[in-house]
Amino acid sequence: MRRILWFRRDLRVDDNPLLSQEADVLPIFIFDTNILGKLKSNDRRVTFIFNAVLQLKEDLRLRGLDLAIFSGKPTDVFDWILNTGSYHEVCASGDYDAYARERDRDISLKLPFVYLHDTYIFKPQDVLKNDGTPYLVFTPYYKRSQTIFKPEHMAEYLPTNQQKIAFDYDAIHAITDYDHTLLPLSLTSLGFETQELSSWQKTPPMEKLSHFASKLDMYSKNRDFISINGTSELSTELRFGTLSIRSLLRWLTLQKKSGINIEPFFRQLIFRDFYAMLLAHYPHLAWKNFRYNFKGVEDEEKFHAFISAQTGVPIIDAGVRQLIDTGEMHNRVRMICGSFFTKNLLLPWQWGERFFAEHLMDYDASSNILSWQWCAGTGVDPQPYFRIFNPYTQTGKFDKEGIYIKKYLPKLQTTPAKFFADESLLKQYVILGYPQPIVDHKTSSKQALDHFRSSVP
Repeated sequence: MRRILWFRRDLRVDDNPLLSQEADVLPIFIFDTNILGKLKSNDRRVTFIFNAVLQLKEDLRLRGLDLAIFSGKPTDVFDWILNTGSYHEVCASGDYDAYARERDRDISLKLPFVYLHDTYIFKPQDVLKNDGTPYLVFTPYYKRSQTIFKPEHMAEYLPTNQQKIAFDYDAIHAITDYDHTLLPLSLTSLGFETQELSSWQKTPPMEKLSHFASKLDMYSKNRDFISINGTSELSTELRFGTLSIRSLLRWLTLQKKSGINIEPFFRQLIFRDFYAMLLAHYPHLAWKNFRYNFKGVEDEEKFHAFISAQTGVPIIDAGVRQLIDTGEMHNRVRMICGSFFTKNLLLPWQWGERFFAEHLMDYDASSNILSWQWCAGTGVDPQPYFRIFNPYTQTGKFDKEGIYIKKYLPKLQTTPAKFFADESLLKQYVILGYPQPIVDHKTSSKQALDHFRSSVP
């Protein structure tokens, strides 16, 4: 048996189902130009991925294997590979967004395709109602998932005996229509600029997990407090699979045995699965409202103010600044920004989703899309459009001292923190170099409710 092992969102050797497939194997990674072609040359995620791929190549070599690295359209790459030898099948971990499914379907026409489950706890069809239809509300989905969650959902995949297939690089270069870099030796050869990642972004996954151990016991209390940052900070690792979801679950089990309440964090992991399940069953959610006809008001001026951190609402501008500068944004701030964008500015949620997609290090299609639909009130929630976050109330509750705001908006260092939670003060006083709020919260909230009510059938 000769298998191609296609690494994608599983950039690791530990607990990887790909490496549990006994055969003569050709491990590959493809820098997919269908995806990369839409990114800017300074996209920091490509630096992160490139570094992770090189680490994966090194780790595979320690196991007697190697990683063939390609750049191009996956269909072209597989044509080139199949021109060099005979293979019985390709194995890859399932990915459930619309592009991934179409891509894999195309490859399956060239070679038998074996899906391996890896990225999430459950498969999209695992947690369904008794009638076989998807859950649209999280709480019953969560309760059902608890009843079917078993030790095998976190069982470790152990490596088997695999022999490296000698790959003929010269044969690839001999193919006349080959016009891509076979082995990208640098980000420049991929058309990207090397970005400086933070020391935390370069920290090994297991070290990050150890760091989370000190925060887990207080996770439910601290995760919303922005300046504390009591979150796991593991979303990027889960997104690109440098950390196995199963190893995380096994680690949580050990924490539970030591008396720590893991349920609040486990619930968030199930929420991640819930969104992946929804997008798998309803791919049109990626661009279309699930309910309500209101599509937002296209206003380029307001949109520019938002993406340039010039709304005059400190918590919003600090969040956008963090996103642009670091590729990260605290989850509570994501919700505040999403609500402000769709309800106070009345902008189309798709615009906000694309902006986040352009910058988030941990960008995951299902999580980002469904979160924006949740903020906009157009998703699967039964009564979502009534929910409008007050950014000033949220600031007073979760960044009372203004620590987060002053970190990302240094021009406000000397501004008293009470201003950040008081719209009237921001309107009354001029802060040198900082705009006044572009909308009134109460007025814009009422307008949002009026628009949504008028869209209800």
